[in-house]
Amino acid sequence: MFRRQIEVIGEVNQEKLSKKSILIVGAGGLGNIIASTLSCIGLKRIYIVDFDRIEIHNIHRQFQFDKKDIGKFKSEVLAKKVSRCQELEYYVNKFDKKFANEFFKKHKIDLIMDATDNFEVRIEIDKISKKLSIPWIYTSVEEWRAQIGIFKTTSFEIFATKNHISKGQLPPMVNLAGSFASLLSLKVLLFDIDEKFFYFDFENEFIFKEFSF
Repeated sequence: MFRRQIEVIGEVNQEKLSKKSILIVGAGGLGNIIASTLSCIGLKRIYIVDFDRIEIHNIHRQFQFDKKDIGKFKSEVLAKKVSRCQELEYYVNKFDKKFANEFFKKHKIDLIMDATDNFEVRIEIDKISKKLSIPWIYTSVEEWRAQIGIFKTTSFEIFATKNHISKGQLPPMVNLAGSFASLLSLKVLLFDIDEKFFYFDFENEFIFKEFSF
């Protein structure tokens, strides 16, 4: 099943993936791409958490949803639609301190994927990440720009703007950022790469920057 992937990463690393589990926080645009991309790479388990319901304005950039899904819970619909290779476990919950404490008591997670657009949720992800020594990948999309970061020991708050007003999103940028974050997840799970921060800006020129912490 994973023949073409094994040609790239090898049998040993494919076996390594089969023992890894991830949590995706958010089942919107980024969550759609990340879950779709990672659902068939051979991970042990994928969990999705999101409390929100699907609305008409979500559909243009949240590619797994259509008009028949309006009003349904995003996490439930996404988990079912990307289960072609394995069943994904979903939670219709906010990712807050209470949920995190209960969830991580029951499950061993190797990587947390941020697919939210919420400052408070990202701070909570960062806290649990530091507490349990679980790396997490931050992903943000706004207009023609995207930011993706691997966080381990560095505080997320030094990059965050609490009162930032969210702007619009373009479907191709959501796709690009989600796919790039998914690619980084492979590097973290297989090779435990160092913390890094990436910035894309395609508004006028194609700008790509990489920073190390």
